[in-house]
Amino acid sequence: MAAAGGGDGEREMHVLAVDDSSVDRAVIARLLRNFKHRVTTVESGVRALEMLGLEPNVNMIITDYWMPEMTGFELLKRIKESKDLKKIPVVIMSSENVPTRITMCMKEGAEDFLLKPVKQSDVSRVCSRMMR
Repeated sequence: MAAAGGGDGEREMHVLAVDDSSVDRAVIARLLRNFKHRVTTVESGVRALEMLGLEPNVNMIITDYWMPEMTGFELLKRIKESKDLKKIPVVIMSSENVPTRITMCMKEGAEDFLLKPVKQSDVSRVCSRMMR
């Protein structure tokens, strides 16, 4: 298997990107597609759960922390409580560096916590860990 970076030998991951900001959804989708991953974007935690009900074949979820209706933390909890979805790694993103929030998400089962603006190096690190 090639090192993370979009080489032809890598398996394609399907990533669900969840963010209420259309700009942030586009940025994270572009960063993930640079690594040749298939990306589905949705604008809320509610839509993410609906999508996962229709297409549970997702290898990773990257979600914003602050969203209307359902926060990324609430989405994380719902996924980790589901017998069908709990094995999907969840990465939380936020523009706020709040150590207690980061710790809370990690204790609840988040794979990682990325600070916005998310950089290509952040995506590379997370994706290479998921590919192992």
